Amino acid sequence: MSDDTPLPPRRPARWRPDESEGPPIFVTAGAVIIFLYLIKTILLPFVLTAIVGYVASPLLDWSARRTRLPRSLFASLLFLLIVCVLAGAAYYAVPRAVDEIRAFLRDAEPTIQAVAQQIMHGSKLSAFGHEVDAKQLASAAVAALNNWISQPSRLVMVAVFGFAGIFGFFLSMVLLFYFLAAGPRIAHGFVWMVPPRHRETTLRIWAALDPVLKRYFIGVLVVVIYATAAAYVGLGLILGIKQAVLLACLTGVLEMIPVIGPMASAIIAGLVAVRDATGIGSIIGYAAYATVLRLSIDELLGPLVLGRAAHVHPVLVIFCFLSGGILFGIAGVIMAMPVALAFKHTVAVLYDEPT
Repeated sequence: MSDDTPLPPRRPARWRPDESEGPPIFVTAGAVIIFLYLIKTILLPFVLTAIVGYVASPLLDWSARRTRLPRSLFASLLFLLIVCVLAGAAYYAVPRAVDEIRAFLRDAEPTIQAVAQQIMHGSKLSAFGHEVDAKQLASAAVAALNNWISQPSRLVMVAVFGFAGIFGFFLSMVLLFYFLAAGPRIAHGFVWMVPPRHRETTLRIWAALDPVLKRYFIGVLVVVIYATAAAYVGLGLILGIKQAVLLACLTGVLEMIPVIGPMASAIIAGLVAVRDATGIGSIIGYAAYATVLRLSIDELLGPLVLGRAAHVHPVLVIFCFLSGGILFGIAGVIMAMPVALAFKHTVAVLYDEPT
């Protein structure tokens, strides 16, 4: 190519930071990330309640406009409804969950023995120069589990997590009320914190991002409802597991946590299914149910309800999941996809590129 060959025209960017404002922007962004990392242990209640308030905000605004009644009235009614639903779910689920844990611990040895016999087909397993049968393997596994649970440090850890869970629940209820009642004012406060010369750009970015985020969160809600219903059909009506309602609700709730949630729900339901299994056929049936559930969500329902909100490169999504989980725990995993969407649309608006 000769030196006088014309270069192809380039699209001008709408925004280009000059040398004076570039460093402060990156310094501020880095300071925010460091601050969030330092307070990561308290992020989860804020993240969950902020998402609920954000998704419910259009409904509350619409109700206030149609009835000309105060928005705070509808926020209070929705808050009471959520509290009643959570209280009813806890009243139903907690005693059954405690009974299920007790039954699992009580029947752990015969359950492990039955599974080992199905796998070993009556033969013995050679380990470290010794041969053990299914009964000996089950006894050793239960003894190791009891030894792990009976350690004082484990009991202290359970007590700490229990106290943190109770405190986190009441904190979440307080935060939820504020996000429902004063969500728009909180959002305006964040915009006010942006330097005046960047507010117009910030609002343009938010105008492009807002419908995509709403589509994503509402799509996740649809997936949760579907996962709950499908889990009840598979576990209760087809496989006949006794605690199908509890496991179905747990499957739906854990579906809100990408990657980790579905894996955890599959393991918990699998342990219950193995305990109630009457043979290898029941185990194969549960494996088929888990496979169909994941394929229907990941390959059919997820792309359908999320639409273009899910159109983010898998490499970026995986990176966000891993980095969010490592840095911020469960809150980081939940916000991984929204952060990826925010990054994508921010770059698109700043450089006037299509998404």
